[in-house]
Amino acid sequence: MSPSARLQEMIRVIRSARTQGEERGIIQRECAEIRAQFRQGDNGVRSHSLAKLLYVHMLGYPAHFGQMECVRLIASPRYNEKRIGYLGAMMLLDEKQDASLLITNSIKNDLCHSSQYVQSLALCTLGCMGSAEMCRDLAPEIERLLRASNSYIKKKATLCAVHIIRKVPELGELFTPSARSLLSEKNHGVLHGAVVLITQLCERNPDTLGQFRKAVPELVQIMRSLVTSSYSPEHNIAGISDPFLQVRILRLLRILGHNNDSASEAMNDLLAQVATNTDSSKTAGSAVLYETVLTIMDINSESGLRVLAVNILGRFLLNNDRNIRYISMTSLQKIVQTDHNAVQRHRGTIVDCLKDQDTSVKRRALDLSLALVSAVNIRSMMKELLIFLSTCPPELRSQTASGIFNAAERYAPSKRWHIDTIMHVLTTAGGDVRDETVPNLIQLITATSELHCYTVHKLYRALLKDISHQSLVQVACWCIGEYGDLLLKGECEEIEPVEVTEDDVLDALETVLQSHMSSPATRGFALTATMKLSTRITDNVDRIRSIVSIYGSCIDLELQQRAVEYNALFKKYDHMRAAVLERMPVMDKNSPGHTNGDISGELIKESETSKSKPAETGFPSESASQKVCDLLDLLGGPDTPSPAPAITPPTTNSSAGDLLDLLGGLEPTPVVPNLTVYEKNGLTLKLQCDRQTETDVTVTLIGSNSSLSDITNFTLQAAVPKVSLKMRVRMSFSHQGTLCQDTVQIDSFPSDVLNFQPSFSPL
Repeated sequence: MSPSARLQEMIRVIRSARTQGEERGIIQRECAEIRAQFRQGDNGVRSHSLAKLLYVHMLGYPAHFGQMECVRLIASPRYNEKRIGYLGAMMLLDEKQDASLLITNSIKNDLCHSSQYVQSLALCTLGCMGSAEMCRDLAPEIERLLRASNSYIKKKATLCAVHIIRKVPELGELFTPSARSLLSEKNHGVLHGAVVLITQLCERNPDTLGQFRKAVPELVQIMRSLVTSSYSPEHNIAGISDPFLQVRILRLLRILGHNNDSASEAMNDLLAQVATNTDSSKTAGSAVLYETVLTIMDINSESGLRVLAVNILGRFLLNNDRNIRYISMTSLQKIVQTDHNAVQRHRGTIVDCLKDQDTSVKRRALDLSLALVSAVNIRSMMKELLIFLSTCPPELRSQTASGIFNAAERYAPSKRWHIDTIMHVLTTAGGDVRDETVPNLIQLITATSELHCYTVHKLYRALLKDISHQSLVQVACWCIGEYGDLLLKGECEEIEPVEVTEDDVLDALETVLQSHMSSPATRGFALTATMKLSTRITDNVDRIRSIVSIYGSCIDLELQQRAVEYNALFKKYDHMRAAVLERMPVMDKNSPGHTNGDISGELIKESETSKSKPAETGFPSESASQKVCDLLDLLGGPDTPSPAPAITPPTTNSSAGDLLDLLGGLEPTPVVPNLTVYEKNGLTLKLQCDRQTETDVTVTLIGSNSSLSDITNFTLQAAVPKVSLKMRVRMSFSHQGTLCQDTVQIDSFPSDVLNFQPSFSPL
């Protein structure tokens, strides 16, 4: 049996193995035989044995014991043995193997061989696995071969030079002169290698850009000859003359024309010619056009040429090949910010891609559609996006909802449209929206006072239909708690009125509280809404008290704490319930107080009187309808807007020792016992501290009217944090027909009580 037949026989036997174990047995026997033949020392047998070993290596089995045989065969004077040796070196050796250094001298000798085929073997091996040390040693030989007369050798040497530059970038200067001269070659293989070599030189060393920009006219001429050349069977692919060389030239032109007006101007006409004359019906033509578009967008091209490039990408969107549609939308996504109007012309085609069956195409179409939304097309685009939201895959639903929220916030034509759009999204994809959606929508509703009645009616109806979408249920519960009185009145012009009773509203909230679909956060919203309704309805307060008391023993600690505190409001602080549960003020979305804090305060005293006279503060409680300031705001947060001219506060300074900076920022001023701490607009406040025992101190605030006019609607609120002894007091009263609101902060108390010097700072 001849050696070649033996190789074919081995392949046939291995392929006929029925199990992996049988295959391993055959491989082990063959490897044992190959080792025995290597030890015999016959080069003719060695070459055929190494060929069999390379096939074993291709199957994934160990073949490292053949590395030294590769070195021996490369040194052989016979071509067929050299060929197997070099092939084995490219497959079994790499730059990390010490054995690779042993073939450096053989490669150098073969580069000077008289046969072009032996030279070719050495060039291919060096270009495939040459280490940095080998590249430094053999670079002069490669540069010499770049100036050879044989095109076959030039092509191989050019590709080898590319590998050397990638391994040792500082050797690029050695090949720069030869690379420029290679552009005059007629052989397409040499031209292709030359363009790749120049591209590598420009990318590795930007200093060479100036030298190669002088070659732009030559590159333009080569490209133009390819576009206008007649049919050539040797280079023609699907009607395009050498598309591989065209793509390489376009990439090089893109590098040379970047941020350079003269180079860009020299290639503008060529790019227009390529863009108009290349057939895009075949993949080869589409590849050339795609590179043309990228080049146009990356250089300083004319505006008309950029529009032409966008139109080419628009045609790609109509292609049946999904890969072409995908790269088209990827490119449009990059240029939509700079050429927005040109991309807008293809909006309809882009929106149609949302219906594609491929998820990756849908994702790219979604990104591009969201980028095309503007104040002009917000209604039509949002209609398409909402339709897509209802049918899109689950993995795209969150991204779609977020994009709709952002677009609606930026371009909403009206507040009502904005609210309706967000509610539509919550109804469709309530479980896939971001966490901040609920507070953002609440802030929007709060700031739109003219739509409170419309919003609460619409959210109430949505709550009756479906309580599975937690975000929507939370917003609905919040609105019912805040504006439940508007819901019960039923006077809404924007929506068809529906008679809603107190029992209906409480039934809906109880359904949320008892539903297994409700999360703990949602139950908290519903319980708070139920509590707030106790000041907005009249006939079912006892039922609300009963609902709240039930959750005082709830297994959820957050819900239990809420219920216990609400029960305390009913029992101990019922006179303050109306003030504590009044409507929330308009929230500033960007204010520091519009976040969830961890500040707790102790209510000290809240009192009011219809007329203030010189006496200690012992005022009766105000009615539930009286506008008062939120107690929690006394410890920090957004200020409640005042309908009267605001009193200008003094400049504040930050204080690092204050409680989360919410009680600080005020310059301290000394104070002594029984000193007036506030005197403005006819109102005088005095502080009196009396030590009862070693641990108990009684703090008394004395308010008096020092003017000739009456002070009416007087409200006094005071709060202290639990972490430090400070006090913040807020006053609200009417004086001479003007509503006055002010705040004073007490940072310390008299030294005879607490052994340190006190200070007060008005806000």
